[in-house]
Formats: sequence, structure tokens, C-alpha cells
Amino acid sequence: MSSFRLSHKKDFDVIVVGAGPGGLACATRLARSGVDVLLLERNKRIGVKACAGGITWSGLIQSVPETLIERSFPQQYVTSRLQNICVSAAQPIIATVSREKLGHFMAEQARKAGVTLQTSTSLKLISPEKITVTCHNTGEVSSFSYNYLVGADGSSSTVRRLLGFATSAFGIGITYQISRKHDKMEWDLDSRFFDNGYGWIFPHADSISIGAYLPQKSRNAVQLQKRLHHWAAAKGITLSAKSCSAGLINYDFQGYCFGRYFLVGDAAGCASALTGEGIYPAIISGEAAADKILDPQHESEKIKQLIRRQRRFRAMVNITSKNNLLAQFLAETGVLGLRTGILTFKMLEMSS
Repeated sequence: MSSFRLSHKKDFDVIVVGAGPGGLACATRLARSGVDVLLLERNKRIGVKACAGGITWSGLIQSVPETLIERSFPQQYVTSRLQNICVSAAQPIIATVSREKLGHFMAEQARKAGVTLQTSTSLKLISPEKITVTCHNTGEVSSFSYNYLVGADGSSSTVRRLLGFATSAFGIGITYQISRKHDKMEWDLDSRFFDNGYGWIFPHADSISIGAYLPQKSRNAVQLQKRLHHWAAAKGITLSAKSCSAGLINYDFQGYCFGRYFLVGDAAGCASALTGEGIYPAIISGEAAADKILDPQHESEKIKQLIRRQRRFRAMVNITSKNNLLAQFLAETGVLGLRTGILTFKMLEMSS
């Protein structure tokens, strides 16, 4: 990779908006190569997001510190309307992490690399030369000039919107984090509850994430929440008095590199339309954006593979969104494939 050079010095070489996994991965990779990076986060705390906290063996389990792994599961319990199976592997298929602890770890890595990290800051305006931001704590308005701008600010990305990219394909995710012990990692593809989405129970250290994902706009969050409550009640879990987190999951990918501007993670629409998986795609796209800034000729094989899978899964969702009977048929076919070994969990992941 060629060394990084700029012809005109700005306040910062690169400004990254959004300190999720994608933004942090991008900023850290750049700073370690000597690039002057400003990383802006609108929230006061890093890592706060509606997220089940699942990471896969072929994705991130082997690359995150072992201390961040809360629980790991070589068995996955999958239910549909007609089937109930257990899929086993020699190594953990999926592990759980705290999204907030992962964020804190990555933020510390970014600071050590030399990234200037500023929280409680919202982006207000983008011009070709500078951005204008507002500090929530003081109300102060500031401007920073840049050479490259990276939007890593989630599914409702301000950067994406200001660059003129609409979002027409997104899912809904709802999750509850409740204090409860549970030994099984469970997936439920019953279309009576979740159409062409699914419900889940992901055990963490001292709690569980229980939630649902719907990869289409046929139902709103309130409707999905009611169905999730009914499904959980059938499992002996009452959610009505609990607080939840909800969010949109953008899978409307239209590219990640636009000259001096980049979009990564959910801002780029890199999430899986099929499962809503977002942490791994965010990190891979963040690193790809950093590599492209460092060397415009660089072509990341990982991002190419990610994009191929992302488009394949979106096409599958478009098919299953046509009607509920088709969604049920394909869910039963998928579970049968897992049961017989024709289909593996790896084939459903964003990592290749």
C-alpha cells in the first residue's frame, strides 16, 4: 500500500461521523497509518444501540479479545412452524458480546492510535470544504475543514442524506435485554409471528437478549412488538413491563466510495437483509474505506465478497416478502436444509 500524502492541509485529514464499529475501525486504521482523524459521535456514550450482540466464528469471534466474549454456542436451536432442530459444530457458531463493551474497547484502541474522539456532537451541515457541528453539552457551533469525510452514522445517516442518497430498503429490529439465565441460543422462523423475519433469544453473561427482526416494511414497530410479546409469553417470558430498544436496519446498499466521501456500515446499507447482521459488515466496510483513503488504487477483496453476499441476501428477502405462504415455505425449506446439512449457518452469515 502506498504511503498517505495530501496536497492541502486541513483541520483534519479525515473526519469520521459516527463511533459505531464501522467508524471506529475506519478511524483507528487511518490513525495507525499517521492520518490526522477526527471522530464525531452524537451520543454521550459509545456503543449504545439496539443490538442482539451476536458475532460469528468466521466473522469476529476469532478476532476480538477473549475477555469480550460473554457466552459462546456451538449449538443453535432453530424452530419454524413445522420443525424444531438443533445444529451443532465443533467450534462456536455464534458468541455474544456486549455492544457497549465492544464499543468501549474499540474506542480505547482508537484513542491509543491517535484519533481525536468527540462525543455529544451532532452534524448539521456539509460543504465541500468543511462540516458544521453542534456540541450538545454547550450548544457551541463549530466548523472543521477536511480532505475526506466518512459517514458511519447508522441507518438514519445524516451524511447519507446530505449526500443525496435516499434509503428505500430497511428492516426493523426490536430487542429487550432482561436479567435472566438461559442456556440455549434460539432462533424462531414461525411466519405466523415474524413473516419472513425471525425471533431470537441470545444468552449473555447475566442476561438474555430477546427480540425480533423483520426485513420489510409490511408491519410497523408497534405491530412487530405485539407479536414479539405474544411469542415471548408462549415461552414463559413477560415483556410488557420491560423497556426495549428498537431501530431501523438499512440494507439499501448503493456503494461505499464516492470520491472524497465514504459511507460505511448501516450508513452505507451494508447490513444483511436476511438476518440484520451488522457488526461484521460495519467493521469490514470501515476498514475498506480506510484502505481506499490511504491508497485510492486499493481494492479490498473482503468488501467485494461482502457486497456479493449483501446483494444475494437482499434478493432472497425480496422474494420472501411477496407473500406469507412463500415466506413460510422458504423458512421450512431452510430449516430442512440445516437439518440435513445441505445448508450451514456459515452460508447465512455475511462473512465468507
